[in-house]
Amino acid sequence: MKIMQINSVYNEGSTGKIVHDLHTELKENGIESIVCYGRGKKVKEQGIYKICGEFYGKLNALRVRLTGLMYGGCFVSTNRLIRIIRKERPDIVHLHCLNGNFVNIYRLIGFLKKKQIKTVLTLHAEFMYTANCGHALDCEKWKEGCGKCPRLKKETHSWFFDGTKRSWKKMKAAFDGFKNIEVVSVSPWLMERAKQSPILADKKHSVVLNGIDTDVFHFWETNVLKQNYGWENKKIIFHATPDFNLNPNHIKGGYYVAELAKKMLEKPIVFVIAGRYDPSENYPENMYFLGKVENQQMLAQLYSMADITLLTSKKETFSMVTAESLCCGTPVVGFKAGAPEQIALKEYSSFTECGDLEALQEETEHFLQPEFEKTKISETAMSEYSRKTMAKHYLLIYEVKK
Repeated sequence: MKIMQINSVYNEGSTGKIVHDLHTELKENGIESIVCYGRGKKVKEQGIYKICGEFYGKLNALRVRLTGLMYGGCFVSTNRLIRIIRKERPDIVHLHCLNGNFVNIYRLIGFLKKKQIKTVLTLHAEFMYTANCGHALDCEKWKEGCGKCPRLKKETHSWFFDGTKRSWKKMKAAFDGFKNIEVVSVSPWLMERAKQSPILADKKHSVVLNGIDTDVFHFWETNVLKQNYGWENKKIIFHATPDFNLNPNHIKGGYYVAELAKKMLEKPIVFVIAGRYDPSENYPENMYFLGKVENQQMLAQLYSMADITLLTSKKETFSMVTAESLCCGTPVVGFKAGAPEQIALKEYSSFTECGDLEALQEETEHFLQPEFEKTKISETAMSEYSRKTMAKHYLLIYEVKK
């Protein structure tokens, strides 16, 4: 059997790492694995194809800004991808995140449907059933056909036109009549959302939790690391984010981390932030910024060192932060964001209503009191979120006979 995965990136970012981990597990199970991806560095590895140049991807991003139509264009890179599919003749094509201006989604889905190639579509975000935005938040226009988008510029980056209704119609037309496909969501919350979309409602649906590399994300002894930072006598609250932003409307909720830090200034607590940030902003003095942490082993050690991990996102379709933190033995406290409260280990996590700062502080202080047995949390979480567990579930969907 030969499996081809298609994703925007490979071995970087959350979905890129998932694709890499699944690729690795497939090969270890004796299954031929191919990966096609669009953006990022070119990987010189057998069976890995980069189908889109960076300049060409930027040209297609400009096309979206001018036309307002997302997920189209990309004629050259889509032709290249289809040629590779014809050449490799995979038994199953596994689609992940197809955003990033590297492929014409409508044309790719239409090709797979016409050729009756067995397809697995993993939803990591919402855009495959909204046909537009990655996170619909409180908007429900995707259930009816979109148009007059309330967050047009933020979601589509269009300069002139609202193409959301047209995108929705094109996405629905692409999936209509596609029988040989299974839609996999990375959380029960996301699956229930996908089932409500006219675009994917009639498809077969299932849930497979994202897997992580538990060879890296496990409990680490961090006494030396604590000493190096001078935090031996402090409680540590860790917050990992792509971008730390003090705008109250930002989806990752950095504003609430800073507000909570202000409330806890007099306590022996340090808030450690991993992620890009603006050094010109005025932050509370109990916040320590590490910048973007590229080294995954260091990230795992930071999780392990913390007493709790803080998650303040408005919406998450899974939450790799939650899974990684628990695998490193650290409880999670945060806002209800859809998926995290469903996929987290209940006894080692707590989620309050989004924006309720007082409740967040109460739960944070509550979870800082006990001394958790971190190795126990880690062992339980690793069995739940390991890449081997993820691969096992996908093998069942692929119908691989072991």
